Amino acid sequence: MYKLMLVDSDAERATSLEQALQTAGYQQIIRLATSQHLLAAVRTHQPDIILIDMQSPDRDTLESLNNVNRETPKPIVFFAQQSDLETTRAAINAGVSAYIVDDLPSKRLQSVLEVAIARFQEHQKLKNELEEYKTRLSDRKDVDKAKGILMQHRQLSEEEAYQLLRKMAMDRNMKIGEAARNFIAAMALLGGSLP
Repeated sequence: MYKLMLVDSDAERATSLEQALQTAGYQQIIRLATSQHLLAAVRTHQPDIILIDMQSPDRDTLESLNNVNRETPKPIVFFAQQSDLETTRAAINAGVSAYIVDDLPSKRLQSVLEVAIARFQEHQKLKNELEEYKTRLSDRKDVDKAKGILMQHRQLSEEEAYQLLRKMAMDRNMKIGEAARNFIAAMALLGGSLP
């Protein structure tokens, strides 16, 4: 079962919410009265989900959420009693997976959390795919540049230059993109003219 961090400055409301969460099957609940040291609390307790219940997200809370999202991303569900379009957008940009403006829907709490987790996981998957694509593109550019250097300095064909780079990578037990970057850096240090 998921470990949940509940952030709510209203003790009575937090107790009510904690009971609703326990009824929904969440037994590991860490309660915080403020989002002031949220990142430190997330690092310490390592929750699977963060649930924040407050009137409306303030600038400090949004900054805390941004820091959490950047350093240790988690699904974040935010229940606000009031909001406007700008605040909602700021919350989503800060990493909130589900932003609900209304009283806490205790009957729908489980499904709201499940949707937030699913949305977060899909977002993380897309983010990882984008990073992988960027890495592959960067590797390809570096391999092409390294091939060009080899072709120019050793009068090799493109295929021969590629095979030489590939052998270098295998001999050093590294990916070809990394081997290409190392080769380019070495040539730059030696003063070789780079195409």
